[in-house]
Amino acid sequence: MKAWRFTAGFGVENLKIVELPDPVPGPGEALVRVRACSLNYRDLAVMRGAYGSNVKPPLIPLSDGAGDVIAVGSGVTRVKPGDRVAATFMQTWLEGPAPDDAQANSALGGAIDGMMAEMVCLKAEGLVHVPGHLSIEEAAALPCAAVTAWNALFRSGRIKPGESVLVLGTGGVSLFALQFAKMAGARVIATSSSDAKIERVGAMKADHIINYKTTPDWDKSVRLATGGMGVDHVVEVGGAGTLPLSSKAVRRGGHIALIGVLAGRGEFDPRLMMLKSARLQGIYVGSREMFEEMNRAISLAGIRPVVDKTFEFGQLPEALGHMESGAHFGKVCIRL
Repeated sequence: MKAWRFTAGFGVENLKIVELPDPVPGPGEALVRVRACSLNYRDLAVMRGAYGSNVKPPLIPLSDGAGDVIAVGSGVTRVKPGDRVAATFMQTWLEGPAPDDAQANSALGGAIDGMMAEMVCLKAEGLVHVPGHLSIEEAAALPCAAVTAWNALFRSGRIKPGESVLVLGTGGVSLFALQFAKMAGARVIATSSSDAKIERVGAMKADHIINYKTTPDWDKSVRLATGGMGVDHVVEVGGAGTLPLSSKAVRRGGHIALIGVLAGRGEFDPRLMMLKSARLQGIYVGSREMFEEMNRAISLAGIRPVVDKTFEFGQLPEALGHMESGAHFGKVCIRL
């Protein structure tokens, strides 16, 4: 089979298509023919060699992929040949709090080989069935960004109808959070620096949209849009670079789900969070249980992930470059 692999080191120059033996499922395992993958900002960090000391070449990249089960090993009852499935981001996080070693030992495309191969052999317990109304590219968009947004709003945030949610930018996590918040009956305030993207966010029924380039103190606009109170929830993907403004935009007793580190490393004074009695919760994807809970909601609501562009198998470097440019709106996918 063919697979993309970081060979001698990281960097796009070391990302090569290689021929590997076809995997064979052992006891408790399932063999999946991968039909689509999707990218996350994490994949750019891995490519740059900036994702942690336990992530080492040779490595098959990408955490997110979906496809068809083509064979199972002994003792497998969870899936069967012909099932459409996606892999969980952390293969050993099935339910409850994340095991201490889940990130270090079972995160696809980081601690272990990922999904950017024609076939992958995974523990059957690390697979979920995908909603039947989704294309395979849409299904591949779910494992990291969608589960992260679901965890942020429904598990960490315990969102209620009538509450308000601030989403930053138009990447995968933010657009999933917008869709899930609207599904929950919440009011959504979104930010973007692009007029074209603002128009598309408006078409997704965002209630209020702020251009953060022309309104750099966007926290004031958020408070104005909420009658001076601030929002109940912030889906914070910028990290230290945007957290100071998010802490001003959240209401007293509100909730900030801290997800990304995309906006650089600024200085954050925690005193405002203390004075507001606000809650800052780190979010790192979610469990298989959350994934399946989310899929049930997606199926019932008929939600479809926003796919920006789909590349072919041989275009992985181009797909990574497209994500790195920031031009995308939603998820960047690869078809196998």
